[in-house]
Order: sequence, then structure tokens, then C-alpha cells
Amino acid sequence: MSDDPVKRRLQAAITTLSEAVPSSRRHPPLGQAGVRAWETAHDVELPEPYRTLIAEVSNGSLTGPSTAHGLLPLGGLPESWQHWEAECWLSPEPFDGTASREPAVPFPLEEEWQWEYDYYDHDEHSPLLHSIYRHGSILLGSSRDCEFWILIVTGPQRGRVWWLGDGCVAPFVDAGAEAEPEVDFVAWLQDWQADRGWWCQQ
Repeated sequence: MSDDPVKRRLQAAITTLSEAVPSSRRHPPLGQAGVRAWETAHDVELPEPYRTLIAEVSNGSLTGPSTAHGLLPLGGLPESWQHWEAECWLSPEPFDGTASREPAVPFPLEEEWQWEYDYYDHDEHSPLLHSIYRHGSILLGSSRDCEFWILIVTGPQRGRVWWLGDGCVAPFVDAGAEAEPEVDFVAWLQDWQADRGWWCQQ
């Protein structure tokens, strides 16, 4: 085993992630060359351990045993991303699902943000909402038509998982400044693949 503590953490994380995604539910890995090509095309370096997971273990996964909790392949979008349903949101249309995403542009938030329709100012808030949905992240999956999970790939929240929901955007966990981002992703994927998160009870 490597004496490098960073490499040891990565090896441990990949072992845990591999156990969370059974071989029967894995898509073929993308390979290091495939990941580098995507990174070059989008001018961004993916965070670990997600990067090694999709390169060497599984580029996405099949759905879970009871719900549609499959991990999207790199750059993939859930079908529900392509349209906007008015009843899902407490604000005007927050994003154009057909617009190109820009993962190299920093994700704009560092803490949870909730908004309500009565206090929504289109001129002030719409640019921020569009940025939340388009910048600094990749899509991991969708809980329901209006709820999405993203992995932040650029900016201060790099490596952390965030939830985009009905009138709210929030980190998967309220991680302290000293917490390791890779632990956040590992914990999320374990719950996601096992269909045991709070979203399963909705």
C-alpha cells in the first residue's frame, strides 16, 4: 500500500465506492484517456474519488433495487432536466434545460439558499438561479422530476455533493471547514446506491 496519505485515502474511498456499486449494476468505466478527453473539452479537472470511480470502476450505474437511483454517466442529464414543470418550483423558470452547461465556471454558492415565490425578484435572483443550474457542476442523478443531485467541480465547494430542489439548493451535508470533500461524495453514493436516503421516503 502507498505511504502517501492522499493516495491511501483515495484507495480506501475507491474500495468503498466499488462495494457500493455491485458489478451487476455497473456501466463500463470510461478509462483514464476518456476522462482526460472530457476534462480537456470542458477545461476542468474532475475531483477525486469521482474521477477514479468513473475512469476505472463504473461510468454510471443501473437503477437501484426499488427506485430509479442510477448514477448518471459523465456529462449525462436526466430526462427531467430537459423541461421545466411549473408546479415543481416556487420561483419563475430557473433554467433552460437545453442550454449548454459550463462546469469550468465556479459554482456560485457556499451555503444553502432558500427562496419563496412571494419574495422572488426576477432581475436579482434569476441570474443566480441560472448560474446554480449551469455552472461549476456535473449532474449525478435525479430523485424526482424536480430534484437533482450535482457534484461541484469548480469553486470553493469543489468535491461536494449538492441537492437542487423545490425552492431550495443545499449541500448534501453541512460539512465543516475541516471535513474532506471526498467523504461527502462517498457517503452520498453509498446512500444513493442502497436507496436509503431521506429522499426515498418522499
